[in-house]
Amino acid sequence: MKTLTLGIAAATAMLASGASAQSVADFYKDKQITLIISSSGGSYDLVYRTATRVMTKHIPGNPVFVAKNMPGAGHVNATNFMYNQAPSDGTHVATVGNTIPLHQVLDGKGVRYDAAKFNWIGSTGISNLMTVAWATSGIKTIEDAFKREVVAGATGTGSGTALYPTVANNVLGTKFKLIIGFRSAGEIDLAMQRGEVHSRNGFSLGSLLIEHPEWVSEKKVNFLMQVGDEREAMFPDVPLMSDLARNDEEKQILDLISSTVALGRPLLTTPEIPADRLAALRKAFDATMKDAEFLSEAKRLKFDLRPAGWERITKIVQSTINASPSVVEKAKDAMSRSQVAGDIGGKGK
Repeated sequence: MKTLTLGIAAATAMLASGASAQSVADFYKDKQITLIISSSGGSYDLVYRTATRVMTKHIPGNPVFVAKNMPGAGHVNATNFMYNQAPSDGTHVATVGNTIPLHQVLDGKGVRYDAAKFNWIGSTGISNLMTVAWATSGIKTIEDAFKREVVAGATGTGSGTALYPTVANNVLGTKFKLIIGFRSAGEIDLAMQRGEVHSRNGFSLGSLLIEHPEWVSEKKVNFLMQVGDEREAMFPDVPLMSDLARNDEEKQILDLISSTVALGRPLLTTPEIPADRLAALRKAFDATMKDAEFLSEAKRLKFDLRPAGWERITKIVQSTINASPSVVEKAKDAMSRSQVAGDIGGKGK
């Protein structure tokens, strides 16, 4: 019996040694990596289908990426799949909504994952979300929003056009008044130009520069504040929403709510992936973000890119997940109490 036991142990050791000796290139040669996309289309889909076509050449063994859309439950379905069902061998990666860690903390509906246990690969990023006011409105800086009523257009109470002024009002004491019911953000832009509202919130700087470059070059709008974790280089004097905090607690609340923007468009893989394959995926992602082929295509397609590596993304996720219960409860309260001035009768989103 002792001899048999020793034999089994030796065979097990040999198998383990053989598995660990397999190189990343040997593993990925002639394999596919499934790219799970937690939406049915949109920027996440296009950006990562484009990026992974280039990323394959930076992974040893050059596996081919095959994209699979898995929408549903506000990105939760795909996230649950990656946590509970996807193989943990490095053959599955996913881009999920940047709200996923915050949803786990603030809501938890349908959550069967722990965002802190995913292995985050990086993010193509998005630019900060800006609050702008039409120049002729007389609203020049965020200080004006503390002194007088600022009418802000919004598509619906759950949208960024309503969320950020609501939070600013409830945490900081600004005086944004929401007009709810615009059918699109573009309609808010028109309403600003007509003088029907003063401002728009949650406007990605990248999108603004593509859609309305003359607003910046001709100074047709004033920039009041931005949401993100670092100020945009173009607007170093425009405060982050979290910069306006008057104490540590307010900053923690605003940092938590801003965390989705800071995550941008993240890419992750499963828990328990072998360390060498994880390192290879992270290295390949970083190389892709600097690859001339990808950057050329991104420019052609007008992607809004602000790449971030896995260390920064992991830090943001951990900070979100580990937020104190009291901050979480106050963040929930800050997001729920809107000051609505009216409803234009449209179909809010």
